[in-house]
Amino acid sequence: MQSRRKFLITLGVAPLSACNTVRNGGATFAGVGANGVASGYVGFASDEWQPSARAFRRRPELAPETVSYGGDEPPGTIVIATSERRLYLVLSGGAAIRYPVGVGRAGKQWQGRAEIESKQVEPAWSPPDEIKRDNPRLPDVIPGGAPNNPMGLAAMTLSGGEQYAIHGTNRPESIGKFVSYGCIRMFNDDIGDLFGRVRVGTPVVVRL
Repeated sequence: MQSRRKFLITLGVAPLSACNTVRNGGATFAGVGANGVASGYVGFASDEWQPSARAFRRRPELAPETVSYGGDEPPGTIVIATSERRLYLVLSGGAAIRYPVGVGRAGKQWQGRAEIESKQVEPAWSPPDEIKRDNPRLPDVIPGGAPNNPMGLAAMTLSGGEQYAIHGTNRPESIGKFVSYGCIRMFNDDIGDLFGRVRVGTPVVVRL
């Protein structure tokens, strides 16, 4: 796993452009947008802008691992198995890297196909109206890299117009649970690893 510092240095972080849902605090690889703030992700729970106050140690069963994979998806595809709370990156030869993830809570789960639309390091976050209604104390923008930024180390936005993303977290204790409004969250070490393995345009399959 790459450390946070090594990850940012490797990517050559610079204040470039932003996608349509976040203001970027680091590097973006989508080549779209221009320094704006829009509605933010609908995928966060209302209280998750607060930094975790708990000491956290990852349990062994939540470590990523290479496993056998018998699906029909071609190598390079990301497959999210909601019921398992796992994300698979399909490899060649009938294998995949399996990562633990946090997924949508009851009533907030979805399924379908998308693509990675943008890749961003430490993006700022602007909470959408739904979450602002739940918690009016939220600031209009949480800067990228701030301890209360729920997107964590990096985010990869998904196509389809629903403002969902695969992203890091400031609440590692939530990984492996049904917790979000629809976004897929990962340990920061894991989003850093996956970020380096995939590109814009990578297909994403979400299953219940």
